[in-house]
Amino acid sequence: MTDLIARPRRLRKSPALRAMFEETTLTLNDLVLPIFVEEEIDDYKAIEAMPGVMRIPEKHLAREIERIANAGIRSVMTFGISHHTDATGSDAWKEDGLVARMSRICKETMPEMVVMSDTCFCEYTSHGHCGVLCDHGVDNDATLLNLGKQAVVAAAAGADFIAPSAAMDGQVQAIRQALDAAGFTDTAIMSYSTKFASSFYGPFREAAGTALKGDRKTYQMNPLNRREAIRESLLDEAQGADALMVKPAGAYLDILRDIRERTSLPLGAYQVSGEYAMIKFAAMAGAIDEEKVILESLGAIKRAGADLIFSYFALDLAEKKILR
Repeated sequence: MTDLIARPRRLRKSPALRAMFEETTLTLNDLVLPIFVEEEIDDYKAIEAMPGVMRIPEKHLAREIERIANAGIRSVMTFGISHHTDATGSDAWKEDGLVARMSRICKETMPEMVVMSDTCFCEYTSHGHCGVLCDHGVDNDATLLNLGKQAVVAAAAGADFIAPSAAMDGQVQAIRQALDAAGFTDTAIMSYSTKFASSFYGPFREAAGTALKGDRKTYQMNPLNRREAIRESLLDEAQGADALMVKPAGAYLDILRDIRERTSLPLGAYQVSGEYAMIKFAAMAGAIDEEKVILESLGAIKRAGADLIFSYFALDLAEKKILR
């Protein structure tokens, strides 16, 4: 047949041509590495549900930040595993608590590292919920007050971004007001603006050591709701968020695209623990090519509209020079 109007294969016939016309590219600048830091331990702890990911002893955090920076990664998201939990998670807003110490160590070790401080209470409460409990569940407004206190402590310790993940109504506004009142007008907010009550978070529970019994469906979003997902992010933008996020990423690319089309703010997407584990275990079983699937999954997230991708694969990609 010789009368074809178009032959798209012409632009695919060599690696050079395919690279020239590639529409979506990935670099290390696109990635943020989430890290788990545990206080009062001496040895690294492997997370069985997330092969290759470790809990970092606080005493070794400076060494790890040097390693991460030397690999070419420019940003981390800090998660703490506290040994000092209580009903409200009060250690999270102490000036010498784990939240503050993580940011301080990161910035003192590598001042140029962009440090995002996950701002929640699930790792710091004895019950594992993301705020203050009351008779009807989590007390939204009481939790807002505490989120503001935690944000100020993290900012004072050097965090570049406060990243509220508690999924409380009005959390961005409350944090912005608290930061500004304390003089931290230049500290930015990366909001977990559209956060679903997802089953893909399973391995994170082990990684972060949360004590949760039950679920978080009264404050995190229904995975089947599309219009509400958009509304949540737009509300956070109106409250003063500097950047937005969709979590999880892989099963919610439609939501990511919807939000991308409705905002000019930077947009992040979190490739969560369950997404990581599925790729890892499938590769270990010989069912897939790990490197190719990682790049395809990250590429899809970026193609859908993400400016930043939070991924546990980031350090491996950097150290193996798969991405630069």
